[in-house]
Amino acid sequence: MQAIPFLVSFITTGRLHGLGIGSTLTQVDEAIHCTFFDDSGDEGLYLRRDYGFVEFSFNPGREWVMTGASIELHRLVSGHEMAEKWRERMNVDFPSHLSWDDLHDALSRDPWFPHLTVKDQGGFLEYRAAATDVSVIVNDDDGEHGWPRQGDVWSVSLWSAERAL
Repeated sequence: MQAIPFLVSFITTGRLHGLGIGSTLTQVDEAIHCTFFDDSGDEGLYLRRDYGFVEFSFNPGREWVMTGASIELHRLVSGHEMAEKWRERMNVDFPSHLSWDDLHDALSRDPWFPHLTVKDQGGFLEYRAAATDVSVIVNDDDGEHGWPRQGDVWSVSLWSAERAL
């Protein structure tokens, strides 16, 4: 699968390889077949599982429970071998650069296209889909030496929204 349809699915469903907020660490282990690094902090109050350019965040309980996931596309500019391994093991092909215009064009043609709010993040624009708890961060500034390129997707993240009781 190419990156754009994969990301459209992530943005419209809030699911990444079938995983979403509340998925367990065991479910992540079953779904993701790549090498990783775990960071649990000094006190073990959280867990961040880093697959290179894809990360999952967890909170403890009876079992570690997912609270977020992020695809850090900006890391692929200098580390495209991460994308090659992901393609081999997860069957998704990510490019070194991904234009927001291209992603937004595909997203806008999807029947489940969520409403996006836009917020300036100081050199970045955040396009947030509150319905699915997914944000797309887009570079809004020309970088030195042509990177990051203006209009490139920096990251796509699933976040655990605080719910009013």
